[in-house]
Amino acid sequence: MEARPTISVGGREHQGLRGGLLTMVVEENTHGLYRCEAMFGNWGPKNGTTDFLHFDRQTLDFGKPIEISWEGKTLFEGKIFALEGSFPDAKAPEITILAEDVLQDLRMTRRTRTFTDVSYADVVRKIAQDHGLTPEVLIDGPTYKVLAQVNQSDLAFLRERARLMGAELWVADKTLGVKTRAARRGTTIPLAYASQMRECVVIADLADQRTSVTVSGWDVSAKSLIKHEATESAIQSELNGDLSGISILQSSFGQRKESVAHTVPLTTREAQSEAESILRMTSRRFMRVRGVAEPDGRMRVGAYAELQRLGPLFDGKYYLTSVRHVFEGNGGMRVEFEAERPGIGRSR
Repeated sequence: MEARPTISVGGREHQGLRGGLLTMVVEENTHGLYRCEAMFGNWGPKNGTTDFLHFDRQTLDFGKPIEISWEGKTLFEGKIFALEGSFPDAKAPEITILAEDVLQDLRMTRRTRTFTDVSYADVVRKIAQDHGLTPEVLIDGPTYKVLAQVNQSDLAFLRERARLMGAELWVADKTLGVKTRAARRGTTIPLAYASQMRECVVIADLADQRTSVTVSGWDVSAKSLIKHEATESAIQSELNGDLSGISILQSSFGQRKESVAHTVPLTTREAQSEAESILRMTSRRFMRVRGVAEPDGRMRVGAYAELQRLGPLFDGKYYLTSVRHVFEGNGGMRVEFEAERPGIGRSR
């Protein structure tokens, strides 16, 4: 059999599904909630006759745990939440499963509630406890007088707060991880053009860059203005000697400042945290790459791709923000990825 991903359902490896796999996509990004879509042939010999293979719900069924791995590395773990039958013209019937990871539980739980005198880490621990998950939190942030979850799912609420804290969330096994990008400390994978990497497109784009970001609010108790301006210093530690989009924007077009008023911080610490997080988020998207690489189970969001043979401007380490492990019966496995970094290499 050609190289194919390993498929386990209900904790048991299933060779029939592996051999009958037609197409598969395992997708993850920095927003959390990994998903899997896999299509299998659904017609063949069964119980001494020719019939549908997977309509008895013995193997593929709602809520069943499914795991996809490649060369011993897990690409996806989750549960089946949809079954789709396809009956194409002049082809055998097919069945597709749609699965999501454990964050599906948080996506389907909607609440209205408030948290008082808490840090974001405290909120993560509370929501993890609600869903039987073990929190792994590495973020530094202020204590909030009030945080309101208004008709939001637990996942949407965590995502919103994570974005303002410059953090990312994901689930591994039964652990809910919430960390800043620097704290994730992902592995670095070399991707050389025309070797491990088949193709890519890289862009350095100033359109969304800003020379500074200011967040303002009002301190009710002190009756005074709250204001913090984040500048290039907030992203300096991630440049590794490269030229930031901020500095190039400043030298090429002058100052381009942005003010944010909708977040309504109640303390100076909140304003600082939000301003620096927003500036980092926009700065990191100065250099963006889309590419296709050879299959590699280490290619996961949170890891780094060390791009090589692209020349002095574009060579370097990029943070993986979106990864799609794709299988096609006539083309085998590949990895489609997106990555970013805040600086461009120096010309020479």
